[in-house]
Amino acid sequence: MNRCLNSFLHTAPRWAVLASLLAVAAHAEVREFPASALRGTLVVTQPPIVTMDGVQTRLSPGARIRDANNLMVLSGSLVNQSLTVNYTRDTHQLVHEVWILTAEEAALKRASAAPTTNIIVTVPVK
Repeated sequence: MNRCLNSFLHTAPRWAVLASLLAVAAHAEVREFPASALRGTLVVTQPPIVTMDGVQTRLSPGARIRDANNLMVLSGSLVNQSLTVNYTRDTHQLVHEVWILTAEEAALKRASAAPTTNIIVTVPVK
């Protein structure tokens, strides 16, 4: 039995170093967002009701919210917090996926959901 204990004591520091290196590599990971993701400011008012850039909308029934560490969070834990996020909408235009951004991710430029209209303004030429 002494041989097993002796072997463990020699390899334990190596495993600890490997685990710390993996943790650093995982923390430095840059998240990839879908091309269809938009940038906005999310405020959860009363789940599933949220405001996205000041416009009231709803979370979809299967909505997923990920925090800055890419962990799932419940919408109820974010009530009345103004958060910079990337998000996607489902086919019914409900907010479906949300990623809470870090300061570095928020600094990167991304398209936002600007109000759109179907009105075409033309100016007559004289």
